[in-house]
Amino acid sequence: MKIQLMSIAVALAFAAGAAQAQNTSARQVKNADQDRIEAEYKAAKERCDTMQGNAKDVCQKEAKGKEKVAKAELDAKTNPSAANQRKVQEAKADVAYDVAKERCEDKKGNDKDVCEKDAKATHERAKADIKRADAKPTSAGAGSTK
Repeated sequence: MKIQLMSIAVALAFAAGAAQAQNTSARQVKNADQDRIEAEYKAAKERCDTMQGNAKDVCQKEAKGKEKVAKAELDAKTNPSAANQRKVQEAKADVAYDVAKERCEDKKGNDKDVCEKDAKATHERAKADIKRADAKPTSAGAGSTK
């Protein structure tokens, strides 16, 4: 009986050590990914510094947007869930909208108004698609009797 208890204690100790090592490794990978995302953002932002006017503003929006999407994707990777996947899709839609609006700044008068309305309509469609995708699993499973 004592040998069995001792064996169980040793097995639990090894399991706890392995779990701790796995958590540390996962944390290190996440930290490395966060550092990579930050470095990519800084490099992209530096490339924007050579530009002028609205081209620089568009470049900065794109750089910031890529960082935002990358962070959302990292969260979804490290903590997979439907909510985090939705956040990735929302981040992509928001970034596309922000960049499109910034590009409209180059236009004047009616062309600018049309550009902004198109950007907004595209953004609203993307948001509606995200909501529709969220609603599908629950509506499909609601009528099931299995």
